[in-house]
Amino acid sequence: MTTSATHYLQREESFMYDRETRLPMQETMNHARIEYTEKGVMHMASRSCTVLGISLSGAILGIVTEFKIPREFCLDIPEARIPRIGSTLLRINSNNTIQIRFLRLLSDRDLNRVFVFSTHPAHRDFKVLDLRA
Repeated sequence: MTTSATHYLQREESFMYDRETRLPMQETMNHARIEYTEKGVMHMASRSCTVLGISLSGAILGIVTEFKIPREFCLDIPEARIPRIGSTLLRINSNNTIQIRFLRLLSDRDLNRVFVFSTHPAHRDFKVLDLRA
């Protein structure tokens, strides 16, 4: 009698991540900062990084990955005046980039604000901010 032993999590489905439609990632070039606590809540640290791609649900950051990157942190994009986006780490790539997922979806207004302050050539003509959005 042979039974295929599978872990119970392989059979379960997570609505948030498994059935979620993938939102398109758009290239951008913005300066950002990640903030996190070290040693519990004793010490607050921050690291500078670059937002290379962004969507409503996540981003790709260019950052030196030689130090330990925490699993949960806050992302600040000061140029676009977007403070403290709760984020979780998905993947660390070998080319000094990390893939993150936001804990809540960005609004279209925040995403447009990121593109207005982007230095990427594709967003060169994206200089008008619609404040009504």
